[in-house]
Amino acid sequence: MTNVTINATINVTINTMKRKIILFSLALAQLLVPCAGFACTAAVISGRVTPDGRPILWKNRDTKTEQNCVKYFSRGRYPFVAVVNSAAEQPSSVWAGTNSTGFSIMNTLSYNLKPGKKEGESGGARNGVLMLQALEVCSTVEDFRRFLDTVSHQPRRVEANFGVIDAKGGAAWFEVDDSTYVMFDANDFRTAPFGYIVRTNFSLSGIPDVGLGHVRYHEADRLLFSASATGGVTPSWIFAELTRSFSNPMTGVNLRKINCNESGSTGTTGTASTTGSIGTTGSTGWYVEEDYIARKKSTCAVAIQGVRSGENPDLTVMWTSIGYPAVTPAVPVMVKGGDVKLPRLLVRDARIKASPLCNAALKLRNKVYSYTRGTDSEKYFRPALLFNAEGTGYLQKALVPEKKIIDASTVALDRWRERGKVEVTELYALYDEADTLLSEHFSITR
Repeated sequence: MTNVTINATINVTINTMKRKIILFSLALAQLLVPCAGFACTAAVISGRVTPDGRPILWKNRDTKTEQNCVKYFSRGRYPFVAVVNSAAEQPSSVWAGTNSTGFSIMNTLSYNLKPGKKEGESGGARNGVLMLQALEVCSTVEDFRRFLDTVSHQPRRVEANFGVIDAKGGAAWFEVDDSTYVMFDANDFRTAPFGYIVRTNFSLSGIPDVGLGHVRYHEADRLLFSASATGGVTPSWIFAELTRSFSNPMTGVNLRKINCNESGSTGTTGTASTTGSIGTTGSTGWYVEEDYIARKKSTCAVAIQGVRSGENPDLTVMWTSIGYPAVTPAVPVMVKGGDVKLPRLLVRDARIKASPLCNAALKLRNKVYSYTRGTDSEKYFRPALLFNAEGTGYLQKALVPEKKIIDASTVALDRWRERGKVEVTELYALYDEADTLLSEHFSITR
């Protein structure tokens, strides 16, 4: 073999190895750095503007991790229930949860707290880990503040807005990066004059005009502004108006107030639109998803309803819509008794490695977003499959079992609050009733 041949062979081998290393590094980077697809809309609502005086945490979780479930944990100081990714049987991260003391937490990724990153690139590799650890050891908002001061993992490797409430009426946001944080108290008239604080995917203490979700922020703030002034902020209102909002305040389009059916024109459905309208001709039934709170990547929604100061923290409720929230009824989940039983359809089924309810909801979502050609295809959807003038949409039909579940749960909760304790046997009966209603609604079989 000549020197030329040997050198050429060596060069090819080195180049091949370099290419493999580069590809491996790119793949690893994709795993370690969340992309801009991770985006949520959330709010911390003080008890001073809810009709019953109980604070609420609300979050629409937007993520490319489609399979979510609810899990009970008991490995720390305090047991808790939380929303987790379904892939791992023993997850190391959580994305919203509440513990036995009434301390509750959720987050939204922030994209403007750390300078030097690309737009939409997250610096929060440990956001979910931090929330799991906080649920294990914190019982108050002040505990969480001390937890941030003393967390053993420094730098924290987080970049997020963390919303928290407790059983003493505490309600706050913490905008947190690797080494600092800024607290916004929802009970303080100076930082929350209307009793609530909205966050999407930027932080007010971060770099101005950077980050994601400014339009979603505007929409959530618009809805909460009116509801908080009239005593209308309840878990049922949150799921009806916030979680399932298809309104864009910049364009003035509210898809739920226009006829989105395939037709030659786009008219109203009988409810006059106060937020504008789209074109008048040539509707195909397909629309472009842009900055709606309800999105294809919305794979879970929670409204954690706390307790009034002095009430039993066991009465904290995590109202949970697992799967695509536009088609999934909300179900109450509580820490009390969670070591024995939770709603069967919301927890991980070992056979399918997913929540049966999440699985069923995603099948309906994929019909709404059935166009799959090209990388931009996920923006195109058919809202008439969700809501229409005939009342046959997936969302409209889901409201029937949801109302039954919320009504029955509310009666039980009122009774338990009067008694000052959760009746576990009655709670389990509520779980069974919800499982039956949802199994029938989604045709889920064991």
